[in-house]
Amino acid sequence: MTMRTNNCRFCESDIVEAVNFGKMPIANAFLKKEEIKNETFFELATCYCPQCFLFQLIEQPNPESLFHENYAFFANTSNYMQKHFSELSNKLIENFDLKKNDLTIEIGNNDGGMVKYLKDKGFNHLGIDPSKNVSDAAKSKGVNILNNFFNFELSKKIKNLYGKAKIILSANTLAHIPDINSVFQGIENLLEDDGIYITEDPYQVDLFNKTSYDQIYDEHVFIFSLNSMNNICKKYNFEIFDVEHLETAGGSMRYYICKIGKRKISSNVNKYFDLEKKINFLQNSTYIDFKNKCEQSKNNFVNLLEKLSKNNIIASYGATSKSTTIFNYCQIDTKLIKYITDTTSTKINKFSPGMHIPIYDYKFFNDNLPDYCFLGAWNHSDEIFKKEKNNFSVNGKWITHVPEARVI
Repeated sequence: MTMRTNNCRFCESDIVEAVNFGKMPIANAFLKKEEIKNETFFELATCYCPQCFLFQLIEQPNPESLFHENYAFFANTSNYMQKHFSELSNKLIENFDLKKNDLTIEIGNNDGGMVKYLKDKGFNHLGIDPSKNVSDAAKSKGVNILNNFFNFELSKKIKNLYGKAKIILSANTLAHIPDINSVFQGIENLLEDDGIYITEDPYQVDLFNKTSYDQIYDEHVFIFSLNSMNNICKKYNFEIFDVEHLETAGGSMRYYICKIGKRKISSNVNKYFDLEKKINFLQNSTYIDFKNKCEQSKNNFVNLLEKLSKNNIIASYGATSKSTTIFNYCQIDTKLIKYITDTTSTKINKFSPGMHIPIYDYKFFNDNLPDYCFLGAWNHSDEIFKKEKNNFSVNGKWITHVPEARVI
């Protein structure tokens, strides 16, 4: 089942369709052979709201079909992201005078998240995640965890059980939740008067500048800009007092949010408002230009693979949600990419959504090194290049599609 909207999910204004990527499978639904015949698809089409600036999906599968007991992504597979979470936990203590008895809540903490590092330091914390397998993994590490979807109703139960929070966190989570109003109602209900909410998600400016359309898939129901985040905050008596541009997830923005008037507004906020004014996310030509760039990227990438595959073996490195969008939008199957390698046990010996490219473990990759590797996890390229410096990279070459299709 899918949920389709004819109006903005936040402000209910009329929406304008932007880019339609066609029929798409669930991005993280890696399949056993016998499951292929029952695979489900939805229409991956984007739109924007001329009133609140919010860039969003028109149709999305029900959250229960995306986040469940067999969720395919485990954050601990990335050393880079673990370092990233650890550093933010230290920043909370140093910059915001977090005390051990203060409650920190993380929405969508996956198999540990930032609260895992606070837990290791003896801080009061609570993680919330709807996927049971990753919640169980977090619990096994000693994290206090609620296996549930976060919304206003859950916030009332949390408030009764745990009290209010000094800090609420989310990383690559807020963009996943279609009922954005209920989430902010819940945050408003739980946050102390002098508390802060810190969230980071893929940034619309990076998406458009890099033509990284693979950021668009079923879980990312929203891609936020500073303007759209600001409009959401204002409705719930919040304001953004600082922003921090990040390289994570291919280009993200971290928003520091407080109740109105509680903190001094950083000059960074106006800096990025000025940047977005130049791009003009309310102008239809901006979205037409993005659509044209997506189509050009698709054509160039397919042409490059067709040329290279004539005399070479090409594999993909990383069975990612992003690559599901790429392979299905570009109609890339085993004729161009022979296999995908990944280290996540829940993906190995399965097939990629939609195009059904086989996924093999790292030993198979080492025993069958291809001539070229496509960076399915291009946003982790530095980590990958370091790992493969004395292995694949000795004789093999890398392919990327961001910001343009090319051999690295």
